[in-house]
Amino acid sequence: MNIKKLLLVVFATLTFYSCQEQFVDDPAPVDGISEALVFSNRSMVDAFLAGMGRRIRRQFTATDTNGINGMYYARVVKGNDVIQRRTWFTYDYENDNREPTYRRPTFSWQFPYYMINQANIAIKGINESSLGTTDKNETLAQAHGIRAFWYFQLALEFCPSYLNSTPSQEDAPPIYTMPVTDGGPMSKMSDLYNLIQTDLETAVTLASTSRIDKSYINKNVLHGYLARFYLTTGDYAKAATNAAAARAGYSLDAAGYSGGFSDMSSSEWIWAAPQRSDQSNYYWGPPHAHADHYVTSYAATFFNTEFTSLFSSTDVRNIFLNAYRAPESDYRARISRKWSFSFSSDHAMMRSPEMMLIEAEGLARTGNDAGAAALLFALQSNRDSAATASGNTGSALIDEILVERRKELYGEPPAVEWFDAKRLGKGITRTGNHRVKGNASLAPNDKRFFLKVPQREIDANDNITDAVNANR
Repeated sequence: MNIKKLLLVVFATLTFYSCQEQFVDDPAPVDGISEALVFSNRSMVDAFLAGMGRRIRRQFTATDTNGINGMYYARVVKGNDVIQRRTWFTYDYENDNREPTYRRPTFSWQFPYYMINQANIAIKGINESSLGTTDKNETLAQAHGIRAFWYFQLALEFCPSYLNSTPSQEDAPPIYTMPVTDGGPMSKMSDLYNLIQTDLETAVTLASTSRIDKSYINKNVLHGYLARFYLTTGDYAKAATNAAAARAGYSLDAAGYSGGFSDMSSSEWIWAAPQRSDQSNYYWGPPHAHADHYVTSYAATFFNTEFTSLFSSTDVRNIFLNAYRAPESDYRARISRKWSFSFSSDHAMMRSPEMMLIEAEGLARTGNDAGAAALLFALQSNRDSAATASGNTGSALIDEILVERRKELYGEPPAVEWFDAKRLGKGITRTGNHRVKGNASLAPNDKRFFLKVPQREIDANDNITDAVNANR
């Protein structure tokens, strides 16, 4: 579906998708009512926002193109740490799913714009509403945060590395700040990043720390978004400051690694995609539905033995095993017990360890090696009783932090192996027991780190021509 048709559908289904699909603990459904009434009081606006949160977890086109989980997991399987057998995400795993007519670019364009238009509807409706100042600020914070989040996903998917390009010259997806029905021209990467920054800084100023549950965006989550954003743009001091603010009040939970990573009540989960047995992703939601080999699932995800060898025997995260008794050279030689899949398994979208490691990297890159090493050891000693404090400094310390990010966050958002390789202009070389190596490896700043503009958009949008993909 092209942007014009997509946005028309959004208007037609405004209340259906955004107000009908919330959780049983969220505000009551308000489907079948007018847009003006939706934004007439706080409970109605909360229901609209609940529906947006619900929609990010639903199947959109196909099983491997479902919500944010599908976008993140497509990045996860492009790396060296995770191996995917031939099933869903096969072509992503082979780094061969970026052409304009392919499903991945089409979905990765359509779905963010669907969510962006929902956010634009919310921002307009809230601004024009008679809500009180507190209610208006708290709900605007969520709407601006949602819009920024999805524009950031578009930037990651359709633009080259920010730090290794000239953003003022690079084409970027179109920018819409109001509900529209006509497709606009491509923007510039610098303008897109400026909008994301403005939205997030506005949102975090307006936001409250309180919320209905962890599926909602609050001040902590917005600080986390900003930490990821500033890490991408290379503003490491701001990345560290926001990461520290994001994790405030969220303690580490080493026992979570033995609990199947399925419960958002964990003390270290900052933002989550909660599930209910009657309202869930079912089999659509990676990583759980792919990485758990002990229940009825895709049983599709395996791990590079070179990666699993990075974990000591005393590390609580070392929950890899050779369940299939495969030879060490076989791609099936290692699975992980990190995730437990059921139709009510919650999905972690942001955790405090990620923020600790962003803060540590930010400190290290701004000359505070001691502070960075202390944070790194705080995490390592929580995960491994035999851990020893790092004696590294400078680039060696940064490299250790980047490895720790892979060890802590493998398989989950925000797909740190791919994310770090892209932002830092590094390649990804397939090694070990990978099923597919060779051409699936990515050179530094490889064009396969971003997607081509989908043909459906080009065909339907008079402001975008085939020339947009000439250098992609």
